[in-house]
Amino acid sequence: MRNLILSLIVLSTLVSCGPSTKIEKSWMEPGASVSASAPNKVLVIAMVKDETSRRVIEDQLVKRVTTPSVASYTLLTTDMLKEASDEALKKIITDGKFTHVLLMRLADVEKETSYVPGTTTSFYGGYGRYYGYGAGMYSSPGYYTTDKNYFVETTVYSINPDKLIWTGTTKTVNPSKLNKAVNDIADVVTEKMKKEGFLKK
Repeated sequence: MRNLILSLIVLSTLVSCGPSTKIEKSWMEPGASVSASAPNKVLVIAMVKDETSRRVIEDQLVKRVTTPSVASYTLLTTDMLKEASDEALKKIITDGKFTHVLLMRLADVEKETSYVPGTTTSFYGGYGRYYGYGAGMYSSPGYYTTDKNYFVETTVYSINPDKLIWTGTTKTVNPSKLNKAVNDIADVVTEKMKKEGFLKK
């Protein structure tokens, strides 16, 4: 019995340490794909206010996209990004001969409260056996826990014609560190694109 309880504790620990980021939903234009061959070139834009976060996110995406890609912070200043000028962006796209734009933004943050039931260990069959078995096992009360779910939207547009060809939303639960969260999101998104045949070598 003790081995069974220990196994259940280990299993619950492994589950709680599982992946914190997953794809919630995605859509792809039928037949659409982006390959690494010329003239394909992707401009990667992280739509966040913090400049450090923006650079980290864009760099991680550029590393994973199989198509030649450029981080927007090398071309777009923070002020230009805040102004969201269509003309300025079009000029950069034209001058850089980009064929696609990948944009990432935080779409929503939700709090989710759940109840974790307490545990009680019972063993019957005589007080001596009960005492000997239960000496190190005690009941624990239930409690409420609140998770923060971050929903990040990633979209890819073709330039000519100007249209949406891929979009996906990821859910990340309780991210503790920016770098890890960004790496997880970039991994999940690009793996999904590759699995669907959207990103090709």
